Amino acid sequence: MRVYIPSTLRLLDAACHAGELGPAPLTAYAVTPALREWYAEGDDEELEYAAMAQAARASVGLLAADPETARRRVVVAAEVSAVPPADGSVELGDARLELQVVIPWTTVAAVHLDAAGAAAVVGKAADLWDAAQNGDDDALFALDSCEGEDLLWYATQEIPDLLAAEGPRGRNGSS
Repeated sequence: MRVYIPSTLRLLDAACHAGELGPAPLTAYAVTPALREWYAEGDDEELEYAAMAQAARASVGLLAADPETARRRVVVAAEVSAVPPADGSVELGDARLELQVVIPWTTVAAVHLDAAGAAAVVGKAADLWDAAQNGDDDALFALDSCEGEDLLWYATQEIPDLLAAEGPRGRNGSS
């Protein structure tokens, strides 16, 4: 099953060099029964996109927690063999899962990353993350604005060169 793991350039760099995403538990997003029920009319591609969008939103939270990393959302797409069942506490439409395993780099299918031009929009959302979690309308608008920025797709063999060009913080070490 395809899962989407929120990340940052700094965390991506560490995972690429370590050969795994971890430590467990990992928050991931996938086409869950709750998501499928919410988007009953959606096809598989739309459901995958919705799960990835939730992971991209969670990436903003990781950026908020690490102000020294580049203000670009990162989502790692990986294939896992087993996905835990929902524990009953998820809301309708929620794609979130908690994986109790480390994800080997060999299972990574692709990486999705904001273009450098999205840094201002994403950075504003990261700066307002806590306020958005508390329901502030302006902060929620800033967070929703990130969805207007497309994530670029990178094959796994491109990631080492991307990280070398960007530096662990992005844009050659600057944010």
